Amino acid sequence: MNDPIAFFITVSTYGTWLPGDQRGWVEYYNGWHLPDPVRVIEAKARMTEHAKLLTPQQRSLVEEHVRETCNYRQWICHAVNCRTNHMHTVISAPYTPPKKIRADLKAWCSKRLKTSTLPTVTDKWWAERGSIRWVFDEEALNRVIFYTVEGQDKASSF
Repeated sequence: MNDPIAFFITVSTYGTWLPGDQRGWVEYYNGWHLPDPVRVIEAKARMTEHAKLLTPQQRSLVEEHVRETCNYRQWICHAVNCRTNHMHTVISAPYTPPKKIRADLKAWCSKRLKTSTLPTVTDKWWAERGSIRWVFDEEALNRVIFYTVEGQDKASSF
């Protein structure tokens, strides 16, 4: 199989898509699961902070910092869209493991959010992991860019 030309990375904000969620949920290494109300209650009980919803200013800050991080790392940021409870990015970064891309974006955006947000004192802005989809061709790249930039409110666009 060929190397991917980009990665489509999605990360939820902390506490906004818990195991057992009514929309369904993904368990690490065990795939997709149907809603489980008991599991949601258990996950909420383990939370150490309130769920994070981003303001319009924070969302802009995240998008700006994703672009800055990509520029600094010499990655190509094809698209970024930060929503109230998650962010999507489409990034090309040859020879860089996608988990490193995701970890770097989360770490640097968290640092920027923490230093710019008053009086919030928080350590957890993002969910523990996030989704990484490998993009192998131009057609798929165009689809994920479109979804990231324009299609998130259109259920049939992806």
